Amino acid sequence: MNVVLREVHDSDLPVFFRQMNDPESLRMAAFTPKDPADHDAFEAHWRRLRASSDVLRTILADGDVVGSAAVYGEPGEREVTYWVDRAYWGRGIATAALRALLAEVPERPLYARAAADNAGSLRVLHKCGFRESARARGFAQARGEEIDEVVLTLRAAKG
Repeated sequence: MNVVLREVHDSDLPVFFRQMNDPESLRMAAFTPKDPADHDAFEAHWRRLRASSDVLRTILADGDVVGSAAVYGEPGEREVTYWVDRAYWGRGIATAALRALLAEVPERPLYARAAADNAGSLRVLHKCGFRESARARGFAQARGEEIDEVVLTLRAAKG
């Protein structure tokens, strides 16, 4: 499967909105907006993101929009995030997309967070060189409770 990143287009947003409202995906992501079905809040969020200096990309697999990937935050504290449509899980798309994003954004360190029980996302992050640097607990909107979270760090290559 050919996985590439490109700039986010307006036509991607309805796809992202649909993807973000899949119950199983929400549960796995855990740390989500308070009301993912609030379309106005979704639109306002993406307007803010697109006006920022964050690196936002659409993930394409064989030409189909299958998710998004981003690097956001303040220098020295920037985090990666990604979302892949559940229909495409387990095909290496998230790993390929994250590797492409990391090649595009060379600054280090970068951080990532994942629910401690999100084995798939943790596997993707480890494959891309992130290592666990802390554990935390946080309120997971999608689950309605506080859960364990893993904080991971990608450091500069030693050389």
